[in-house]
Amino acid sequence: MKTKIVALKKNEDFKNLLKGRKLSNKYFVMFYKKILNKNYNNLNISIVTKKKLGNAVKRNFCKRRFKSLVNEAVKKTLLNFKYSYLILAKDNSLKKDSFEDLKKTMFAEFNKVK
Repeated sequence: MKTKIVALKKNEDFKNLLKGRKLSNKYFVMFYKKILNKNYNNLNISIVTKKKLGNAVKRNFCKRRFKSLVNEAVKKTLLNFKYSYLILAKDNSLKKDSFEDLKKTMFAEFNKVK
C-alpha cells in the first residue's frame, strides 16, 4: 500500500506537537510526538519556514529541499509512522553546497526518533 504524506492543518495540532519532544541541529529543529489514533498508513509531517529566512523564492526552495529528503527517507523506511513531525528550517539550510550534509543530519535525526 502506498504511503500518503499529510501536512498538519489545524492550529491545535501544531500547538500539541510543539509540546512534544524536540531535536535540534544547525539546519533545522524537529518536533515530534506519538500519534494517538491508530491510522499509521499516513505520514504526518509539516515543513515550516519563517519569513526571516528570505523572500518567497528562498523559502520555497528550502521547503522543496526538505520535501525531497523526506521522500528519500520514506523510500528507505527511516521514518517511524507512529509519530507526527514538524520541521522548522534554519538559515544554514539555504546554502547551496550543504545538501549532502543536510541529508546526513536529517537521516541521523530520523534514526534517533526510532
